[in-house]
Amino acid sequence: MPGKLALLLAALALPAAADAVDASWQGATFAGDKAALQKLAAAGAKVVRVYGESDAWVLDEAAKLGLGVVMGLDVGLPRRGFNLDDASARARQEERIAAFVRRHRRHPALKAWAIGNEVEHEMPDPLPAWREVERLAAVVKALDGAHPTMMVVADGGAERLRPLATCCAHVDFLGINLYADAVFGIGERLRAVGVDKPVFVTELGPLGQWQAGRKPWGAPVELTSRQKADYFRRVYADAAKRADPQVRGFFPFLWGAKQEQTATWHGLLLADGTLTEMTDALAAAWGRPPAQAAPTILGIGIAADEFAPGGEVSSTIDARGDGLETAWQVRREASQLLGGGDVEPVPAAVGVEMLHADALAVRFRAPAEPGAYRLFITVRDKSGKAATANLPFLVR
Repeated sequence: MPGKLALLLAALALPAAADAVDASWQGATFAGDKAALQKLAAAGAKVVRVYGESDAWVLDEAAKLGLGVVMGLDVGLPRRGFNLDDASARARQEERIAAFVRRHRRHPALKAWAIGNEVEHEMPDPLPAWREVERLAAVVKALDGAHPTMMVVADGGAERLRPLATCCAHVDFLGINLYADAVFGIGERLRAVGVDKPVFVTELGPLGQWQAGRKPWGAPVELTSRQKADYFRRVYADAAKRADPQVRGFFPFLWGAKQEQTATWHGLLLADGTLTEMTDALAAAWGRPPAQAAPTILGIGIAADEFAPGGEVSSTIDARGDGLETAWQVRREASQLLGGGDVEPVPAAVGVEMLHADALAVRFRAPAEPGAYRLFITVRDKSGKAATANLPFLVR
């Protein structure tokens, strides 16, 4: 027992103010395969965060790579029909989680348990969901006193988070998912409402689609990979300067790829595992700047926002890199949009008549069918890395 206690105390100890972001916790939130996990380790990560029990395979693979794992535990979501007032449902949930903890609590890669992810999402009052997380945290701690517990919440503003000042005594770490400028000064805002637990930014991302500017027809405007990479550089530079001892570390979202508004909005990698400007920025922040930089897109442009069916569309980019090749692809604007980060279907590619295409410019015929579309731009160079951008346009 003394050994377990020492491990837990070490995990909970706050770093010195001059070095608030603890390098032993540097890593990313992960959704990918073994190859993507290997790339994460090679970039200098020490920890990987996974969402749920289906990701248990990561424990063994992480151990081979010297990575720790923040292991997610699935907690039923009220927005998907889980009834917090159903005692039998809660008992079954507890039994499942307890069995999983017993099975994996001695795994050498295990670093912490993350109990649920934004369980309170879409609930006017988050406390019932958080009380269930607290109840489960007590169960986990009773079974495994050697690893800290974490809860992960959405950023609903300081007042919505205020109940966390007195809720959840069995939760050691607060994880909060933050996008765009909400990350800056998060420690000060939490302390202002009495929340003093050690904090991890469990999803760190640039401007989300719900925050972005929109075209007149409603299409959100995605940042280029260069702009996203600059965001991560700014966050890590600010953290080093601010040195807030409450903020223990960041888990950029997402080391992998997923369709959410677009196929590139939140993925740090492309769907085929290609590294990007964003992964370069993170590797540099983690102490392993890459020898060969990814290509970069300095600017993008399109002739107009609206085109007639079959009209000529032209677009140019300002991109830099060695031996650039650019893929230009048109897709319909995503229409089956889901909340809470649920996986969305990828809109089909649209065949268009290409009039000209090279690394920096394209001309093509607009689709014949009116509607909202996007031109997706993927620039690759000889390093095997990529830069991305896209441009919404309307046909009518």
